[in-house]
Amino acid sequence: MIDLNQDVKFVKGVGPNRVKLLNHLNIDTLKDLISYYPREHEDRSKATKIADAVEGEEILIEAVCVSRVNEIRTRRKNMTIYKLIVRDDTASAILTWYNQSYLKSKFKLGETYSFFGKITKKNGNVEMISPTYDEEGVHKNTGKIIPIYPLTYQLSQNTIRQIIENGLKMTKGYLKETLPPNLLEKYHLLSLEEATNKIHFPQNFEEFNLARNRLVFEELLSMQLALLSLKNQYTGEEKGISFDNNAKMSDIINTLPFHLTKAQLRVLEEIDCDMEKEKPMNRLLQGDVGSRKNNC
Repeated sequence: MIDLNQDVKFVKGVGPNRVKLLNHLNIDTLKDLISYYPREHEDRSKATKIADAVEGEEILIEAVCVSRVNEIRTRRKNMTIYKLIVRDDTASAILTWYNQSYLKSKFKLGETYSFFGKITKKNGNVEMISPTYDEEGVHKNTGKIIPIYPLTYQLSQNTIRQIIENGLKMTKGYLKETLPPNLLEKYHLLSLEEATNKIHFPQNFEEFNLARNRLVFEELLSMQLALLSLKNQYTGEEKGISFDNNAKMSDIINTLPFHLTKAQLRVLEEIDCDMEKEKPMNRLLQGDVGSRKNNC
């Protein structure tokens, strides 16, 4: 049995330095980790032809390396530029990275890779700045929907994705369902385990919406039950002011410069009855704009 409250340091990929960074994000336990939901998702599943690339857009391209990585040293201290030329069946593009010397041996001439990044156009050339990439057939950073997480301090998106994926593998088969079967069936909700996995790594946005609906439903239900519990406790233990039932609300209503609707009269009658009881009254008076709630 996996303990969801165990320290996050026991998750694969989390060392002494990373556990401190995770703690900065209020991720202290395995449960905190798998509950650290993405702030958005990027659709990197569909490739765009280089010739169709639009300035300023982030796109996925699938292209062949037609040059080796070229290292360019600049006059600026601690700044080295690395450029690679790639081509698909429509056009070529220049890919640019900064201070990443390991890239010199990363790409093979004539091999196909997937690249995802922001497009710029200079002097008629299509350029992509600091793209993420995968080898052909690999879909770690491209070719699928990718979760983007909130502030990660010194943790890269790739790192926190991998750590969360490792955490989800640990909890597989151990996430205890929190909703009764009849609610899951009635509202067509995913199981907790399925929703938790798909909120992080959905195959498509339909899966993401199903996962989000399940988690939002549970959050709202928990809130409503907590409020109901507080209300029952409050009304059961505390006594309110019992107003005189001889007071005539109609005396006030008749002085109003407008006529109340049947619904307004019904609500006032309910309030009048509640105020005559010893139990404290908690009410939210709801109405459309212009319904004179303030006057009531």
